[in-house]
Amino acid sequence: MPDLPSSHPQLTPQFCFDTTTLRDFLRLSRASIDDSITQHLNGLVTPARAGYDPSTSEQLTRPVRKRLVSPDACDSFKTAALFPSWEARSKVLQYCATVATSPDPDDPETPLREAESATARERIIDERLDPYSARYFPREARTEVLAGIIRNERGVEQIVRERTWRVVSERCGISGEKWEEAFERWHRRGRTSRIQEPQKKDQDR
Repeated sequence: MPDLPSSHPQLTPQFCFDTTTLRDFLRLSRASIDDSITQHLNGLVTPARAGYDPSTSEQLTRPVRKRLVSPDACDSFKTAALFPSWEARSKVLQYCATVATSPDPDDPETPLREAESATARERIIDERLDPYSARYFPREARTEVLAGIIRNERGVEQIVRERTWRVVSERCGISGEKWEEAFERWHRRGRTSRIQEPQKKDQDR
């Protein structure tokens, strides 16, 4: 069974500032579900009558004609794999966006940037000799770098989800519902379940 990275990584500022790790998580999460969406749905056509089983998509040795997937199998796939994967990425992007707009007193490059700025202010500039000498491009803070990465990854996420949802809608016979609406409905259902579960336990005592 393939590893579907729907669980959340440990969210810390250091995770966000390690942009290689951040991007690797997003890339692997998309690769495991969205980039192979057709393969996953093909695995649901006949073998997955009992619901979504990620191992079935690995067993396919030849292309399956684009037949509609049963509603039960589609719902199982969306609930067990697709939406949890999206949610994990949404939480990572939201958390790291907050980190990018928060004070960062621990930035190790702060002293270096301050020193470079002081040096730039002290320079004697003669634009008649060098018209470009007045130009100074300060080093970006790591929060600024992170903010740029998050903006880009959110744009990528939008494109990826729209592409995935087109395929899911075609194969599952979904008409007129946008991915945002389906994802939010799944969220609401999950929140309702989380609220009802403690209440049920209290009643059973």
